[in-house]
Amino acid sequence: MDEERWRQMAGPWARARLPDGQELDVIVTGRERLPDGSWWYECEAILPDRRVEPDGLTRPVGAPTPIVLPADRVTPIPGEDYSSLPTEGAVEHRQWRVERLREYGDGPWRRVHRRDCWQAGASAEPVTAEAAGELLRSGAARGCDICRPERALVN
Repeated sequence: MDEERWRQMAGPWARARLPDGQELDVIVTGRERLPDGSWWYECEAILPDRRVEPDGLTRPVGAPTPIVLPADRVTPIPGEDYSSLPTEGAVEHRQWRVERLREYGDGPWRRVHRRDCWQAGASAEPVTAEAAGELLRSGAARGCDICRPERALVN
């Protein structure tokens, strides 16, 4: 099989930036959202290898090698279709998190955070944008001082 046909069948492809700054094209095989809210991509890098043929000759080949990269190191390539990728840990339309506060006194006892806010506690639960916006508008929760969700949620 010629190289171009193989490349078209193997996708989707993306551009990966490795920790040392090198870039290479990789095959994306899956994506996963971890409990801390971060996204990671499972990929295969085609790295050099060798194969010994039945006649005893050794020839260079490319071998798929599994690697895992944080999402900010993976750039989609225009024209590639990522819609059929396995996606683990995603909660559809839940880009916000609500945290119960352990405070005394008056005021809301809940705080709304962006999904990836480092300030949100481990117990913060994912909610839809509609639910998070309603909590902020009704005064049942306040927005985080760090990620400022009210900028996007309250019109």
